[in-house]
Amino acid sequence: MNPMAHPKVMNRADLTRRLVAKLKNDEAVVAGIGFSNFDLWGAGNRPQNFYMLGSMGLAYSIALGVALAQPKRTVIALEGDGSLLMQLGALSTVAEQNPPNLKLILWDNGAYQITGGQPASSATTADLVEIARGSGLARSDWAKDESHFEQLVDAALITPGPAFIGVKIDNARPEKQTPRDPVQIRERFMRGIGVRSEPVP
Repeated sequence: MNPMAHPKVMNRADLTRRLVAKLKNDEAVVAGIGFSNFDLWGAGNRPQNFYMLGSMGLAYSIALGVALAQPKRTVIALEGDGSLLMQLGALSTVAEQNPPNLKLILWDNGAYQITGGQPASSATTADLVEIARGSGLARSDWAKDESHFEQLVDAALITPGPAFIGVKIDNARPEKQTPRDPVQIRERFMRGIGVRSEPVP
Protein backbone atom coordinates (compact mmCIF):
# COMPACT_ATOMS: atom_id res chain seq x y z
CA MET A 1 0.00 0.00 0.00
CA ASN A 2 1.31 3.42 -0.92
CA PRO A 3 1.77 5.35 2.38
CA MET A 4 0.88 8.57 0.59
CA ALA A 5 -2.57 7.22 -0.30
CA HIS A 6 -3.95 7.19 3.25
CA PRO A 7 -6.92 9.50 3.71
CA LYS A 8 -6.63 12.48 5.99
CA VAL A 9 -3.52 14.36 7.05
CA MET A 10 -4.12 15.49 10.62
CA ASN A 11 -2.51 17.72 13.24
CA ARG A 12 -0.29 16.15 15.90
CA ALA A 13 -1.01 18.77 18.57
CA ASP A 14 -4.77 18.38 18.14
CA LEU A 15 -4.60 14.59 18.35
CA THR A 16 -2.26 14.71 21.33
CA ARG A 17 -4.80 16.86 23.18
CA ARG A 18 -7.55 14.39 22.28
CA LEU A 19 -5.41 11.52 23.56
CA VAL A 20 -4.51 13.20 26.85
CA ALA A 21 -8.18 14.04 27.47
CA LYS A 22 -8.92 10.31 27.52
CA LEU A 23 -6.36 9.48 30.23
CA LYS A 24 -8.17 8.96 33.52
CA ASN A 25 -6.13 6.24 35.29
CA ASP A 26 -2.59 7.63 35.65
CA GLU A 27 -1.54 6.08 32.36
CA ALA A 28 2.15 6.59 31.59
CA VAL A 29 2.99 8.35 28.33
CA VAL A 30 6.48 8.17 26.82
CA ALA A 31 7.09 10.68 24.04
CA GLY A 32 9.98 10.50 21.60
CA ILE A 33 12.44 13.29 20.98
CA GLY A 34 11.46 16.59 19.45
CA PHE A 35 7.99 17.57 18.39
CA SER A 36 6.30 14.44 19.76
CA ASN A 37 7.16 15.47 23.29
CA PHE A 38 6.79 19.20 22.65
CA ASP A 39 3.14 18.66 21.75
CA LEU A 40 2.68 16.31 24.71
CA TRP A 41 3.99 19.06 26.98
CA GLY A 42 1.66 21.54 25.32
CA ALA A 43 -1.32 19.23 25.85
CA GLY A 44 -0.87 19.28 29.62
CA ASN A 45 2.12 18.54 31.83
CA ARG A 46 1.22 15.35 33.69
CA PRO A 47 3.68 13.76 36.15
CA GLN A 48 3.12 10.45 34.34
CA ASN A 49 4.57 11.91 31.11
CA PHE A 50 8.15 11.10 30.16
CA TYR A 51 9.66 13.58 27.71
CA MET A 52 12.58 11.81 26.07
CA LEU A 53 15.65 13.89 25.24
CA GLY A 54 18.40 12.84 22.85
CA SER A 55 17.72 9.11 22.49
CA MET A 56 16.29 9.10 18.98
CA GLY A 57 14.15 6.10 18.21
CA LEU A 58 13.94 4.68 21.73
CA ALA A 59 10.47 5.82 22.84
CA TYR A 60 8.94 2.41 22.13
CA SER A 61 11.80 0.60 23.88
CA ILE A 62 11.60 2.79 26.97
CA ALA A 63 7.82 2.41 27.06
CA LEU A 64 8.21 -1.36 26.78
CA GLY A 65 10.45 -1.35 29.84
CA VAL A 66 7.91 0.68 31.81
CA ALA A 67 5.08 -1.60 30.68
CA LEU A 68 6.93 -4.74 31.76
CA ALA A 69 7.95 -3.20 35.09
CA GLN A 70 4.41 -1.97 35.85
CA PRO A 71 2.01 -4.45 34.22
CA LYS A 72 -1.05 -2.95 35.90
CA ARG A 73 -0.45 0.49 34.38
CA THR A 74 -1.38 1.32 30.78
CA VAL A 75 1.64 2.72 28.94
CA ILE A 76 1.38 4.73 25.73
CA ALA A 77 4.33 5.59 23.50
CA LEU A 78 4.38 8.45 20.99
CA GLU A 79 7.02 8.27 18.27
CA GLY A 80 7.81 9.98 14.98
CA ASP A 81 8.36 8.16 11.72
CA GLY A 82 12.00 9.20 11.38
CA SER A 83 12.75 7.97 14.88
CA LEU A 84 10.99 4.65 14.33
CA LEU A 85 12.91 4.08 11.10
CA MET A 86 16.12 4.21 13.15
CA GLN A 87 14.91 1.49 15.54
CA LEU A 88 12.53 -0.79 13.65
CA GLY A 89 13.65 -3.75 15.77
CA ALA A 90 11.64 -2.33 18.65
CA LEU A 91 8.45 -3.44 16.91
CA SER A 92 9.33 -7.13 16.82
CA THR A 93 10.60 -6.94 20.41
CA VAL A 94 7.25 -5.50 21.55
CA ALA A 95 5.43 -8.22 19.58
CA GLU A 96 7.58 -10.94 21.11
CA GLN A 97 7.12 -9.67 24.66
CA ASN A 98 3.40 -9.04 23.98
CA PRO A 99 2.70 -6.76 26.96
CA PRO A 100 -1.06 -6.41 27.46
CA ASN A 101 -0.71 -2.81 28.69
CA LEU A 102 1.42 -1.18 25.94
CA LYS A 103 -0.05 0.97 23.16
CA LEU A 104 2.05 2.53 20.37
CA ILE A 105 1.18 5.66 18.40
CA LEU A 106 3.15 6.76 15.34
CA TRP A 107 3.16 10.35 14.08
CA ASP A 108 4.12 10.13 10.39
CA ASN A 109 4.81 13.30 8.41
CA GLY A 110 7.29 11.69 6.05
CA ALA A 111 10.18 13.85 7.26
CA TYR A 112 12.87 14.39 9.85
CA GLN A 113 11.06 17.56 10.79
CA ILE A 114 13.04 18.85 13.75
CA THR A 115 16.38 18.63 11.92
CA GLY A 116 15.25 20.57 8.87
CA GLY A 117 12.52 18.57 7.15
CA GLN A 118 14.71 16.10 5.28
CA PRO A 119 12.46 13.48 3.64
CA ALA A 120 12.09 10.08 5.28
CA SER A 121 11.36 6.87 3.39
CA SER A 122 7.90 6.84 4.98
CA ALA A 123 7.02 9.62 2.53
CA THR A 124 7.54 7.35 -0.47
CA THR A 125 8.13 3.63 0.04
CA ALA A 126 7.89 2.56 3.69
CA ASP A 127 4.41 1.81 5.05
CA LEU A 128 5.10 1.72 8.78
CA VAL A 129 1.74 0.17 9.68
CA GLU A 130 2.45 -2.73 7.33
CA ILE A 131 5.95 -3.01 8.83
CA ALA A 132 4.44 -3.12 12.33
CA ARG A 133 1.98 -5.79 11.24
CA GLY A 134 4.77 -7.77 9.61
CA SER A 135 6.77 -7.49 12.85
CA GLY A 136 4.03 -9.36 14.69
CA LEU A 137 1.75 -6.53 15.86
CA ALA A 138 -1.53 -7.78 14.41
CA ARG A 139 -3.55 -4.84 15.77
CA SER A 140 -1.90 -2.21 13.56
CA ASP A 141 -4.01 0.38 11.76
CA TRP A 142 -3.84 3.73 10.04
CA ALA A 143 -6.21 6.31 11.52
CA LYS A 144 -8.46 7.49 8.71
CA ASP A 145 -9.47 10.77 10.39
CA GLU A 146 -9.79 12.33 13.83
CA SER A 147 -12.90 10.35 14.76
CA HIS A 148 -11.30 7.09 13.70
CA PHE A 149 -8.16 7.97 15.69
CA GLU A 150 -10.28 8.40 18.81
CA GLN A 151 -12.05 5.09 18.13
CA LEU A 152 -8.70 3.30 17.78
CA VAL A 153 -7.42 4.85 21.01
CA ASP A 154 -10.61 3.94 22.89
CA ALA A 155 -10.34 0.34 21.68
CA ALA A 156 -6.65 0.15 22.55
CA LEU A 157 -7.26 1.40 26.10
CA ILE A 158 -9.79 -1.32 26.89
CA THR A 159 -8.38 -4.24 24.88
CA PRO A 160 -5.46 -6.25 26.31
CA GLY A 161 -2.39 -6.55 24.14
CA PRO A 162 -0.22 -4.16 22.18
CA ALA A 163 -1.81 -1.91 19.59
CA PHE A 164 -0.11 0.21 16.92
CA ILE A 165 -1.89 3.30 15.59
CA GLY A 166 -0.36 5.13 12.65
CA VAL A 167 -1.35 8.71 11.88
CA LYS A 168 -0.43 10.83 8.88
CA ILE A 169 0.25 14.32 10.20
CA ASP A 170 1.03 17.76 8.83
CA ASN A 171 4.21 19.75 9.41
CA ALA A 172 2.82 22.24 11.92
CA ARG A 173 5.38 23.24 14.52
CA PRO A 174 4.57 22.94 18.24
CA GLU A 175 3.57 26.06 20.13
CA LYS A 176 5.60 25.08 23.21
CA GLN A 177 8.87 23.33 23.96
CA THR A 178 9.63 20.89 26.75
CA PRO A 179 12.14 22.26 29.29
CA ARG A 180 15.50 20.57 28.62
CA ASP A 181 16.23 19.35 32.15
CA PRO A 182 16.70 15.56 32.00
CA VAL A 183 17.10 15.11 35.76
CA GLN A 184 13.89 16.99 36.49
CA ILE A 185 12.04 15.05 33.77
CA ARG A 186 13.29 11.72 35.15
CA GLU A 187 12.56 12.49 38.78
CA ARG A 188 9.08 13.85 38.09
CA PHE A 189 8.20 10.82 35.99
CA MET A 190 9.51 8.37 38.60
CA ARG A 191 7.37 10.05 41.24
CA GLY A 192 4.43 10.14 38.85
CA ILE A 193 4.53 6.36 38.37
CA GLY A 194 5.15 5.66 42.06
CA VAL A 195 8.82 4.69 41.90
CA ARG A 196 9.74 7.58 44.19
CA SER A 197 7.70 8.09 47.35
CA GLU A 198 8.21 11.85 47.65
CA PRO A 199 5.32 14.03 46.43
CA VAL A 200 5.45 15.32 42.87
CA PRO A 201 6.67 18.95 42.88
